[in-house]
Amino acid sequence: MSNFPHQLRWFTSVVFSALVGVAVLLGLIEPAPTLLPLLLFGALAVFSEHRAVTLPGGMNVTAGFMIEMASIVVFAEQRSLLGPLLVGAAVGIYQPNFRRGMRGWLPFNSGIIGLATVIAALAYRAAPQVVTGEMPVAILGAVPPTLAFVAVNWLLVATSFRVEHTRTFREMIGDIGPAWGQQLPFALLGLFLGRLYLDVGPAVVVLLVVPILVARETFASYLRVKEANEATVRVLIQALEAKDRYTAGHAERVARFARYVGEDLKLMPGRLERLRFAALMHDIGKLVVPNHLLNKPGKLTAEEYAKVRSHERVSVEMLTRIDFLAPLADVSVGDHGEAGVEDESRPIEPHIVAVADAFDAMTSTRSYRRALSQEIAFRELRDKSGSQFNTQCAEALIAAIERRGERYGAGFEEAQQEWAVAPPEAGLGSAGLGDLAAPAEVAAS
Repeated sequence: MSNFPHQLRWFTSVVFSALVGVAVLLGLIEPAPTLLPLLLFGALAVFSEHRAVTLPGGMNVTAGFMIEMASIVVFAEQRSLLGPLLVGAAVGIYQPNFRRGMRGWLPFNSGIIGLATVIAALAYRAAPQVVTGEMPVAILGAVPPTLAFVAVNWLLVATSFRVEHTRTFREMIGDIGPAWGQQLPFALLGLFLGRLYLDVGPAVVVLLVVPILVARETFASYLRVKEANEATVRVLIQALEAKDRYTAGHAERVARFARYVGEDLKLMPGRLERLRFAALMHDIGKLVVPNHLLNKPGKLTAEEYAKVRSHERVSVEMLTRIDFLAPLADVSVGDHGEAGVEDESRPIEPHIVAVADAFDAMTSTRSYRRALSQEIAFRELRDKSGSQFNTQCAEALIAAIERRGERYGAGFEEAQQEWAVAPPEAGLGSAGLGDLAAPAEVAAS
């Protein structure tokens, strides 16, 4: 974590003061929490925070909510909300944050997690008696506190980003679903262990330590595999770049446009990740296509056209030989033709890649044609919707680009490639293959 931003000082003061105020109020109106479980769960919360796994985006993932949920269950028997609040606040005790320049994160994290935990405890207390009673119906009791915790935590963190002027509420709205999905399993396990603590006593603490260690190792293993997969893709993209700088840049842009469409269509994070890999790999078969054909300024002969089109078959063969990329073979280079282009029973990913691929091909300068304007590219996508392109995907890409205020095409290209012969202003090739020469032209040449 970076040094504490000075913009967050007043926000942290407000949040931490609110935590202290709520703690004092609860201490006055409710029974004091029992000391032994308070110390045990507080220590486990601190231990869990120090076993965090840092995701590529910089966010830490811990089993902390499992401990907080267990404390909610245990202190609910004592009618104490102060106990869960203090356990949640203990999360802020993170040794690296005691360094100079980092200390502001201590009250920041304690305030946010402490308030989120006490609201979650209140939601558990307010839940119908049936979901806090006997198993297995009691499992439902994990749902209200999880929703409350995620909502309060998201609201406070989103506000902090807004105060810091780094992210808006709209940009963070997509984080709610994944956060709910990540916390619910921990909540279920915490609820079970909390009830076990009530039945067995402090000896169950050993069972609480094991899931923390297992959760960390599971996340760490996942990240190691993910990093290996990313490294494989990077190597393939670098091979493309070494062969043809334009092709590599094209893959990155197609991945970006595909993400725009996927987000607009509300695809889940797992599908978005698969879509990104599919878009990056959609042209990988061009490694076997001669450069003079990929960048030929004139028209392709029938034989040359067949060689260029062979990259789709090669792409499928290459992807199917790499375990984690094998499921992407059909998604990357699936049939994008008229058959089934609007068929809702078929996966949407191939159509997303097709639209993203065509848009970048039209708005980029190629050997056979200079970049078209964004307006012409949009019109082409709409004119071919329902036949060559899926209408929903085409409209989603157009809407996403317009909403972001981005410009592509003639006059707005990100990178200019130097050509031996200046490309003509007009020419076909929306699919990126150039214009197929007529047989008579081939015979005459």
